[in-house]
Amino acid sequence: MKICGMTSVRDALLAVAAGADAIGVVLASPSPRSVTPEAAREIFAAVRPFVATVAVTSTDRPEDVAALLLSRPDAVQVPGDLELPPDAGVRVIRMLSPGDALRDDCDAVIVDGSHGTGRAFDPEYARRCVAASPVPVILAGGLTPHNVADAILAVRPHGVDVCSGVEAAPGIKDERLVRAFVKICRMMDNP
Repeated sequence: MKICGMTSVRDALLAVAAGADAIGVVLASPSPRSVTPEAAREIFAAVRPFVATVAVTSTDRPEDVAALLLSRPDAVQVPGDLELPPDAGVRVIRMLSPGDALRDDCDAVIVDGSHGTGRAFDPEYARRCVAASPVPVILAGGLTPHNVADAILAVRPHGVDVCSGVEAAPGIKDERLVRAFVKICRMMDNP
């Protein structure tokens, strides 16, 4: 599971201590959670080596790709059609919204019609993606500690991604919610 929208080293370390598999940092985006490449590098450098770091963007501008790569992430999460240089040296997660065709030019897809706004995912579209995708599917959109177990049971994704559902305020994680989210996901992973 990925805890996304990190804006501080404190929150990243909180997510890692809670047991997150990955953390996401938003760059080149109008999101209130967007940080500079320098801040992203600082956040990424603070996490343990076995926690994946993901640079997330909603940009469709190829010139913003350099900022993503400067943050030195393990993976980038980008809109479906954003081109990346062939020598980028990172795993690619492509964002899909309801109605988008599946992609196989990436390492995984994330089904999130909300694009980080916390709007609930479309369960029917998500199930179709999981059933037909040639790459792993990650579920996002409106997830919280209160609904993630039902979402996992309904969709059976490879992984889940949460941002606003574990926040005290935009860009500020709530330790209690982060720990609850991770605990529920772990229980679903090991029934």
